[in-house]
Amino acid sequence: MARRIDVTGAGGVRLAAWEFGDPPKSDPAQLLPGQAEPLLPGQAAPVDEPSAPGADRAPGVLLLHGLMGRASHWASTARWLSERHRAVALDQRGHGQSEKPPQAAFTREAYVDDAEAALEQLGLAPALLVGHAMGALTAWQLAAKRPDLVHGLIICDMRASALGAASQREWGDWFKSWPVPFATLADVRKWFGEDDPWVERPNPSRGAFYAEVMQESADGWRPVFEPEQMLKSRETWVFDAHWEELTQVQCPALVVRGLDGELGRAEAQEMVRVLPRGQYAEVADAGHLVHYDQPEAWRAAIEPFLDAVLTV
Repeated sequence: MARRIDVTGAGGVRLAAWEFGDPPKSDPAQLLPGQAEPLLPGQAAPVDEPSAPGADRAPGVLLLHGLMGRASHWASTARWLSERHRAVALDQRGHGQSEKPPQAAFTREAYVDDAEAALEQLGLAPALLVGHAMGALTAWQLAAKRPDLVHGLIICDMRASALGAASQREWGDWFKSWPVPFATLADVRKWFGEDDPWVERPNPSRGAFYAEVMQESADGWRPVFEPEQMLKSRETWVFDAHWEELTQVQCPALVVRGLDGELGRAEAQEMVRVLPRGQYAEVADAGHLVHYDQPEAWRAAIEPFLDAVLTV
C-alpha cells in the first residue's frame, strides 16, 4: 500500500509525500486523532503536529527522485527500508501528484526548501537523505545548508561538474522529439525502451520508468509534468559546478554510480575525496536509473552503509 501525506513547500506549493509500507505504530504523525487505521491514499495527515524530537520512532529516510521522476520510482527501495525505518518518498514540485503552478519557482533554492519543509513537517529529522540525479543534488545541498537535519546521505548517479549550455539545448531538442501523445502505454514503453535515439540498446526498465510518469488524456498518454517546467528546473544547475556544497556536507555520504550511468568513475571518486566523510559504491549492469535497473544489486550496494548510519 502507499499512503499520501500532504506537505506545504516553499511559496505554499502543495507537495505529495508517500509512505510505501506500514509506518511505526508509535509515530503520531501518521494517524488522525482517534484513527486506528493508516491514512488512505490522497488523505492528508495534519502537518502541524509532527513527531516530537527524540520520540521513540524508527530512523527517518527521505527519498528524492530525479528530474521527471516521481515518488513511486522509489517504491521498491522504500518498502524494504520500511521494515526497519520510516521511509517517505516525496513528489517534488512539478512532479507526480505535487502541484505544478505555472508561476511557481523552479530554482535550486525552492527544491532545497521543499525537502527541508518535508523533513520538518513529517518529523523525519535527523534523517538519511537518498537522492537520485537532481534529487541527489537537492539532498547534498540540503545537507550542506542544514547539517542538523541530516545524519546520512546517499548520492545516486549525479554529477558535481557543470554540464553546460550544449547539454541544455540537447535536452530541449529531446523533449521536442517525443511523439506525444502516445496512443497506448505499450507505445510509451517501446519508445523510451527501444526507439528513443538516446537509447543505445533495448532497455525495458527505462520504458517502464517513463510509463510511470504518463497519464491518460482525451487524445492519448502524456507526461504528468510540463516539459517547460523540467527545463526551467534543469537550467538552474547545469551551468554551475557543485563541488563547494560537497565540501560542506558533514555527515557520512555514499556516492553510488551505475557502470553505464551518467556519472563517470573518475568524477565519482573525486566526489568521494571532496566529501569530508565520503564513501564509494558502484552497481554493475546498471545505467543512470540505478535503483530502477537493478533493485537487488542497488540494495546490496547501499545496505552496508545504511546499517552503519541508521541505528535505532
